[in-house]
Amino acid sequence: MSSYSPPSTATELVELVVAVRGVVNRHADWRQTARLVARELTRSFPSAEILTAEQRIGDADSYRSHLLHVEPGGSFSIAAMVWRPGQVTAIHDHVTWCVFGVIQGVEHEELFRLDEEIECLVEIGTSTNTAGDVNGFAPPGDIHRVRNVGDETAISIHIYGTDVSRIGSSVRRYYDHPIVAA
Repeated sequence: MSSYSPPSTATELVELVVAVRGVVNRHADWRQTARLVARELTRSFPSAEILTAEQRIGDADSYRSHLLHVEPGGSFSIAAMVWRPGQVTAIHDHVTWCVFGVIQGVEHEELFRLDEEIECLVEIGTSTNTAGDVNGFAPPGDIHRVRNVGDETAISIHIYGTDVSRIGSSVRRYYDHPIVAA
């Protein structure tokens, strides 16, 4: 006699949701929540098969976001981003904390600070993240741009501290200020 067990991808997502739920329900401040969620993502890191084969291909015109879970009550959402080589976000910040992990490929992140006196963005750092890397942040201080700098499609998982389906995006604002080096 055999018993039903969900496909491994469904199990991966369920394990991640349960782990994130446990952290979010602690009601810590955003920075602490991002650190704790990053730890849980590292422990419950999903494979690329969390997406269908078609979703993993991406889109020729722009990176794609696939919403995988929205917590009842809207306390967090989990999405997967698929980036073809060269695809890039606009410079932006977020409405809430975010944790991301690269499942496949390479993502390069440029970090900025807004200098309101001279009305420009100051580049304050960069980070190149490869498969298995996990990172997170919380506003303020979360202005960045992300791009796929690799030769293959990149896939990353993103966990946001809000219901992104309700608000439409995790982005708070886009920046088109000139950029200067630090």
